[in-house]
Amino acid sequence: MATFLYKLGRLAFRRRHFVALIWVALLTLAGVGAASAPAAGTTSFSIPGTEAQKAFDLLEQRFPGASADGATGRIVFKAPEGQKMTDAGNKATVEKTVRELGDGSEVVSVTDPFTTNAVSRDGTVAYTSVRYDLPGMELADSTRTALEKAGDEARATGLTVDVGGDALQAASDPGAVGEIIGLALAAVVLVITLGSLVAAGLPLLTAIIGVGIGVSTITALASALDLGDTTSTLALMIGLAVGIDYALFIVSRYRGELAEGRDREEAAGRATGTAGSAVVFAGLTVVIALAGLAVVNVPMLTKMGLAAAGTVVVAVLIALTMIPALLGYAGKKIRPAGEKRGGKRLGRDRPAQAGTAGKPAKPNMGTRWASFVIRRPVAVLLLGVVGLGVIAVPATQLELGLPDDGSQPTSTTQRRAYDLLSEGFGPGFNGPLMVVYDAEGSDDAKAGATVVTDRIKDLKDVVTVTPATFNKAGDTAMITVIPGSKPSSAQTEDLVHAIRDAGPGIKADTGGQVLVSGTTAMNIDFSQKLNDALVPYLALVVGLAFLLLIVVFRSVLVPLKAALGFLLSVLAALGAVVAVFQWGWLAGLIGVEETGPIMSMMPIFMVGVVFGLAMDYEVFLVTRMREAYVHGETPSQAVVTGFRHSARVVVAAAIIMMAVFGGFIGASDAMIKMIGFGLAIAVFFDAFVVRMAIVPAVLALLGKKAWWLPKWLDRALPNVDVEGEGLRALDDRPKDSDADEDRELVRV
Repeated sequence: MATFLYKLGRLAFRRRHFVALIWVALLTLAGVGAASAPAAGTTSFSIPGTEAQKAFDLLEQRFPGASADGATGRIVFKAPEGQKMTDAGNKATVEKTVRELGDGSEVVSVTDPFTTNAVSRDGTVAYTSVRYDLPGMELADSTRTALEKAGDEARATGLTVDVGGDALQAASDPGAVGEIIGLALAAVVLVITLGSLVAAGLPLLTAIIGVGIGVSTITALASALDLGDTTSTLALMIGLAVGIDYALFIVSRYRGELAEGRDREEAAGRATGTAGSAVVFAGLTVVIALAGLAVVNVPMLTKMGLAAAGTVVVAVLIALTMIPALLGYAGKKIRPAGEKRGGKRLGRDRPAQAGTAGKPAKPNMGTRWASFVIRRPVAVLLLGVVGLGVIAVPATQLELGLPDDGSQPTSTTQRRAYDLLSEGFGPGFNGPLMVVYDAEGSDDAKAGATVVTDRIKDLKDVVTVTPATFNKAGDTAMITVIPGSKPSSAQTEDLVHAIRDAGPGIKADTGGQVLVSGTTAMNIDFSQKLNDALVPYLALVVGLAFLLLIVVFRSVLVPLKAALGFLLSVLAALGAVVAVFQWGWLAGLIGVEETGPIMSMMPIFMVGVVFGLAMDYEVFLVTRMREAYVHGETPSQAVVTGFRHSARVVVAAAIIMMAVFGGFIGASDAMIKMIGFGLAIAVFFDAFVVRMAIVPAVLALLGKKAWWLPKWLDRALPNVDVEGEGLRALDDRPKDSDADEDRELVRV
């Protein structure tokens, strides 16, 4: 591996024009494809195998043209103080609004509140519902504008009017301003770490090119593959973070090789062969974690994971080829590690680790910290584990759900419409349940539907049960059930389960089958499916990565320690997410206006993404320790050596990744904000507590046992040579140093 990547790095350095041209051409091709591709909608939200999905599929089959998965819009009216919605003027305004909405080209139906009993008991609040033939994200802008315009015109008459429903769903704002700030902070960290603007610019440039190719490709394929905007946002988030980090490690290693006195082409080759090997395996762990989301069997998650994994692959390829090419262009503008601006270049006889005048170099911060941990491993280990354990405690109170209009900021019309509807009719009106009665096996369909409605009315927390609406064939009925609690409450979830539990008894009595669907039931089923998939997914991802790390480190205990450390950091991150987004602790600092259940996909999503990123730091840090150990150092010395060379860069990489993820905290979309915070805090815990404290403490306690591997397994495993052992033979090659320098000057 190291030898192949060494040759690749030197080839890219020599053929820099060709390599740069290829990547620019790919970026141009992807950009043209994105610009010319048809506009995409959203990912179809389907959950195969769940009862809610079966009900939706049955409705599509038995009620053709009813658009069961179509968007809904809702305009809520409230009369001025002392008036009622049934007053002549107010009633005329509502009826005019209903007529105007009915003229829309994508409208299936519009309800009249005065004929559908959609006026509150005190007469002050009324609402009209609009059903469309397409999902919210696929509606034309003119349709969405017409809905908002109708609300504005009604509001102009003196009524309090607000608009809600998923028809207003639009492309989420990924937090562009925050992301720019994050990139600016990343640039500052890169300048401090790499010592020059040119060196700092390379990781940023290559990361932007990689993300540009990845996101543009996703945009170009969005319509054909039914990809939503969240897919691009995730690819952007992950692609920027790993793209910058991977390039940073190779550039940093390049500067270290220059400090050893190697010519620039040789340094580029060795940096690609050593740090590049770590990049390959770190990237593989991220790809495994993201692609593994397919085991959940939720198409939306599968597409998000595969798209983000593709962006990571692009980031790895760019780091291995474009970075060496750009190093060739940069020439002497990138100085050896440890060299001050304007200082002389360090020669072969004066490596970077040596001090001046024969004095040993002053230990850097990484060396001092590693030495401290090795002296007090038990105390550091206990402090790290207990600290993360305490932070993880809130995760035991985790409540899962999916965001609805009730989780929107109070400044939005969707949230105000939600609150008005709750005020006038009760919170359950914001999340009605759709009960489907399949009477195909029933002798008397109408009598069976009556039994269903009567059984449901007797259940706890039921406010209203509408009469059954049959299809033309008379073999399927829809029954709407209004719960007494809000959609995301535990009481509503209990009601869904209660209706489903009554299903077998109803089937025995009537011969018909009862299915519960609707957005609320869909969310409940989605959360349950994700919970059920978490353990198998964790076993698959951690198992595959464990095997991969055994190959990389040629050890059993080091990969085991890496996996356990990851579990600790992800649990602590989930605890922090619960404390902020569910309990409201420090919520104002990051702009969380409404607390509530944690997004259903958050645990499994964090497991996938954070595991991949956590293994990045494990691979980058521990491969340098492994390299030192293989080259003859004691286990304790190897830990110190690994920190001396890698700690500064790992810390910089973690800060950069936190800055990139933290930039998404400024997004208006609650889901993007939660993901950005969760990933940023998880990187903090994993990089600074687990990898920088717990890992060296454990390795110090284990000593040589850390690198133990059964002989039979050692013989069976392939030798990937991540440590660059195969490159040591290159040091014995006869070289003409003057020729090398002359050749370098010609290229620069």
